Amino acid sequence: MGDYLTADEAASLLRLHVKRVQALARAGKLPGRRVGRKWLFPRAELANRLRGETRRREETEVEISARNQLRGRVTAIGLGGVMAEVRIQIGAEELVSVITRASIERLGIRIGDDVIAIIKSTEVMIGKP
Repeated sequence: MGDYLTADEAASLLRLHVKRVQALARAGKLPGRRVGRKWLFPRAELANRLRGETRRREETEVEISARNQLRGRVTAIGLGGVMAEVRIQIGAEELVSVITRASIERLGIRIGDDVIAIIKSTEVMIGKP
């Protein structure tokens, strides 16, 4: 379509799942519009946004040593006074993480968000009945 990308093309460009791209567009977080049953995204605006995002990442993100990074979706959040329990669906498995409530609020983590669980451990125990 020349000046516009389909949802699949936008997802590929942004390296996101097509459903996530559509959800971001519905929420007004990505420039896009519905035409019939399809979403269209202005190529130039996405490219500019991607360039800006890359610059911000270069300025603020650091590379970490942990290699065990698992992508998943938040399915539940249990808030306590200081701590919070976050349940993350990773494929057919569920991972539970306990982090501070302040971290939940700072990161804006909500049920349904795509997140990355980073596992770093110096010890792995194995038991056998």
